[in-house]
Amino acid sequence: MTLQNVTVAGAGVMGRGIAYVSALAGFHTTLVDVSNEQLESAYEYTKKTTQKGIKREKLTEEQAEQLLQNLHTSTELNTTVKTADLFIEAVPEKRDLKKTVMETADNHAPEHTIFASNTSTMSPTELASYTKRSPQVAIMHFFNPVHRMPLVEIVKGLDTSNETVSIIKDASIKMGKETVEVNEFPGFVTSRISALVGNEALYMLQEGVASAEDIDKAVRLGLNYPMGPLELADLVGLDARLNNLKYLHETLGEKYRPAPLLEQLVKAGRLGKKSNHGIYKYE
Repeated sequence: MTLQNVTVAGAGVMGRGIAYVSALAGFHTTLVDVSNEQLESAYEYTKKTTQKGIKREKLTEEQAEQLLQNLHTSTELNTTVKTADLFIEAVPEKRDLKKTVMETADNHAPEHTIFASNTSTMSPTELASYTKRSPQVAIMHFFNPVHRMPLVEIVKGLDTSNETVSIIKDASIKMGKETVEVNEFPGFVTSRISALVGNEALYMLQEGVASAEDIDKAVRLGLNYPMGPLELADLVGLDARLNNLKYLHETLGEKYRPAPLLEQLVKAGRLGKKSNHGIYKYE
């Protein structure tokens, strides 16, 4: 099957990034969200990112123009998914929300449409159960920031066909990504490791082992991470990190129990960069 049309559901940090690399790859891409404000913000993000890419000589003017021509926005999932060859779900990590989105898309998408979820923790088999096309469902896990991070984790569910994996792999490569194939298990590969490191950093901050700045600096310079774990948590969103840890704690046990400090920050509305205040303060 030749992919031409891609629909991405969810215009948050990950969804807008996925839409960006999809449109840049030449796919006719529609970004869908219930919020017009989110869609406008996502489109502005895309324009700013393309301009930065031009300045850094990562993009040509022609590529940027073509990207913007390929990218569309909509609040109507049931309409836009009717022409999708690939549907990518990138809504928040809430089971009921993902179920609603997957069911709606399944009811309106063509029979051939491949379904992929950007979830970092949830079961592809469970997500597939919300549809009537389980052999055509897998996880396509991108990393933040999407336009810079080179990996896509492809996670197979119980019924995921080899053809579906092959189609998602080809689409990922066209988007400029490398891929790894992972068998279904809670947290996959990267989310389990990232959650442990980030949660331990929060415990150390809570215990007064070191300041947030020094914990991040130690990990960046001592372990050669590109970004400190507390910086990363703010970038991903502390609410998203908490949801992931709760799921991993439920499925994999005590070592993933969220740090009390993380729960306090989320209750206080300090969600990271998106709220201008998390572990760090932002302008």
